[in-house]
Amino acid sequence: MALRDLWGRSRTGDETAPQAGYFALHGAYGDAPPVADRFEDWDRRLDQAEPAGRSTWLGRRKRWWIIRGVAALVGVFFLIVAWLAVTAPLSKSLEPIAPPQLTLLASDGTPIARNGAVIDAPVAVEKLPDHVVEAFLAIEDRRFYDHWGIDPRGIARALFTGVGGGSTITQQLAKFTFLTPEQTITRKAREMLIAFWLEAWLSKDDILGRYLSNAYFGDNVYGLRAASLHYFYRQPERLKPDQAAMLAGLVQAPSRFAPTRHYDRAAKRMEMVKNAMVDAGFLTPAEAKAMRPPRLDVRPAPSLPTGTYFADWALPEGRRLAEAGYGGQTLTTTLDSRLQAIARRVTARVPGKAQVALVAMRPNGEVVAMIGGKDYAKSPFNRATQARRQPGSTFKLFVWLAALREGMDPQDRIDNRPFETGSYRPKNAGGRYSDSITLEDAFARSSNVAAVRLLQTVGSEKVIATARDLGVTSPLAQGDPSLALGTSTMTLLELTAAYAGVAANDFPVRPRAFAEPEKGWLARAWDWTRHERLSGRTHGQIEQMLRAAINRGTGRAAVLSVPNYGKTGTSQDYRDALFVGYAGDLVVGVWIGNDDNSPLGGISGGSLPARIWRDFMVQALGRGANRPAPAPDVREDPGGPVEPMDVPGPAALPNAEFPLDERGSRVRIGGDGVTVSTDVEGVPVDVRFGREGVRLEPGPQPPASPPPSAPPQ
Repeated sequence: MALRDLWGRSRTGDETAPQAGYFALHGAYGDAPPVADRFEDWDRRLDQAEPAGRSTWLGRRKRWWIIRGVAALVGVFFLIVAWLAVTAPLSKSLEPIAPPQLTLLASDGTPIARNGAVIDAPVAVEKLPDHVVEAFLAIEDRRFYDHWGIDPRGIARALFTGVGGGSTITQQLAKFTFLTPEQTITRKAREMLIAFWLEAWLSKDDILGRYLSNAYFGDNVYGLRAASLHYFYRQPERLKPDQAAMLAGLVQAPSRFAPTRHYDRAAKRMEMVKNAMVDAGFLTPAEAKAMRPPRLDVRPAPSLPTGTYFADWALPEGRRLAEAGYGGQTLTTTLDSRLQAIARRVTARVPGKAQVALVAMRPNGEVVAMIGGKDYAKSPFNRATQARRQPGSTFKLFVWLAALREGMDPQDRIDNRPFETGSYRPKNAGGRYSDSITLEDAFARSSNVAAVRLLQTVGSEKVIATARDLGVTSPLAQGDPSLALGTSTMTLLELTAAYAGVAANDFPVRPRAFAEPEKGWLARAWDWTRHERLSGRTHGQIEQMLRAAINRGTGRAAVLSVPNYGKTGTSQDYRDALFVGYAGDLVVGVWIGNDDNSPLGGISGGSLPARIWRDFMVQALGRGANRPAPAPDVREDPGGPVEPMDVPGPAALPNAEFPLDERGSRVRIGGDGVTVSTDVEGVPVDVRFGREGVRLEPGPQPPASPPPSAPPQ
């Protein structure tokens, strides 16, 4: 009888069995009745065995339900095996259950942060001393080598005596390798199924080795090797019996029994391990009595911060780059320790409760310095990468660039009169207006009314498209005239990367914390198809206006002695103050604001942020600020007047004062020139060197000396 005939067999006893398609040879010799006859005989016996009135379930013979029930269970079993093969791959039990320790280095090899669990190489059970294995078996799973992943006797013993765990070692491996720590019946059922699966595919020593290599032992330490080195500075293959007994006792509640913090609890737990080893026959009572709690040998590792603003931002990318496996790993980042120190110094001047953020990157997106706030220990919130604030007039880069891409010219004029109609009437800072203004002057002076009119002329959709091309992904309000003034929020990192795209004339730029490996020609060709460039004319025009904004516009406080490009930004009511620009091979963005979004009290993008940007650039570029002179060649005179390039005006020069000699002579450098204060035969004199030449003026009289105080009684 075919299997399908057996499955679909009816209750009618006189039904003739169909031809099976073959004949049993032994049947011809009378060795046994045909198969069909044997089934008929079994049916008659089952009918006789079933009492009258109870021979069917829901109109079907019991045998019918039993056969189909067994078949269904077999089918479910195969489905579960297939499901486990997909959702719980066996290779996962070879991986550490926590991210291993990752050390980040600056570009010069200086360690800057360490994060992750302490994990070392896995152990092999056959190389461990017997007393190490026996200690864990006695307290965790005494019948480990006798069961198939589930131990009912062990569960009963744990319930009545409190010694040993209710779960086997195989179940524990399944739990912390494949499952979440939730306490539900569903999770327990999955744990048991995975335990059976592990027992079917792995040897007992493999299961035990993987368990010991992944178990948590407290103090952020995972695995027996890392634990033995951490607590006793000893490889697990050389652990003494007392040390092994203490380590075995930690697994049940690692944080509660960690001997570095709770040695007395660890010692009491060790007593339970010794008693369990005696009960299991691994120790004699005399040996257990002679075993004393071991002395710890904890050797602190070199101290490194577990987090910094840059490290927190770089860590997710570092985890993706790090190879999966046991043991700590080290990755070199793009952070420049010298530039990071400069950034920390120049941002320390921000007064009061105001916060500060700074991002410095190369034009290719490699971040070399990052400040996310005044104090990471007090507030790890990264204001450079997480805070979404209004960019103010720094957003005008996209408005003007969209206009240039549409064919407009920096010398084209636009209406600069105040708005007299409409519901939205932006105003210029200081109330400065004119009938018209060139695009270049409007950008340099950061005219708000010109920006809104230019947005209306070009169209907000083209401005948004330009911002998207430069890598801005934050939401931008289409059709909103206030978009021209930077009312849509974004992060400082995102904004600085957009300026980096202009600096490199290759965009979008993706900020990154790790240098990209050298790519092959095919990968470079693919990247080239995904990047855009401005035409030489358009790129020169936007740089001309960025330069004008620093040299003679709102960013004069940021002027350098080398070609520099940038833009100031101040949001409504002075809530955000920014300066973003580039010089040399650095693109830097600076933001100042309050976390509660309250006004800054008059700080604008052209004041403190611009000065911080300038101070960072002066120290960062140093001698490298002067680019090498090009080789001389013969060219025709282009004609036209000679225009000063990046030469600061007197008002933009920083103020400084320092002594000359021991008599009190001093030199003051200010926006109006240089002044030398000294005295000639007791008469104070100021010698001024300015545009008007050299002038000699009487100096201020020194304050009268106070009378000497009475000596103490």
